[in-house]
Amino acid sequence: MSKLTSRLALAASAMALAGLATTQLMAHGDVTPQAVDTSALPDVGEEWLEQNPYSGNEKAIEIGASAYNQNCARCHGLQAISGGIAPDLRYLELGQSGDEWFIERYQHGSSHDGKVYMPPFGEVLGQKAGWAIRSWLETQYTDE
Repeated sequence: MSKLTSRLALAASAMALAGLATTQLMAHGDVTPQAVDTSALPDVGEEWLEQNPYSGNEKAIEIGASAYNQNCARCHGLQAISGGIAPDLRYLELGQSGDEWFIERYQHGSSHDGKVYMPPFGEVLGQKAGWAIRSWLETQYTDE
């Protein structure tokens, strides 16, 4: 085989592999939420709260970090740094207004024109997991 033929074959193989990798990354399909063990956290009751009861709670932050990585990072990015597809959650306001926005999206998801941009996680993962994730997100906050 000539050098030119070898290089063309190598280039074609590289392009084919790149195409497969892109297809796999772009077409992750339905993703099953991963359960979150919140048994170490204080109970919050059945009624959805408007403010984070776990803000600053080290155990909640630890659980929230794991829950985020398992359920949120695929869209919102590692360390909450978005690659542009979903909101960068490092900029989510602290305090009650940020809590209200977060829990509304977490509980009900987001959809526009019949397209689901974020599935609802509230009934799937529960309130305790949501507030644990929010607690971890507070540690990633930046206003820059």
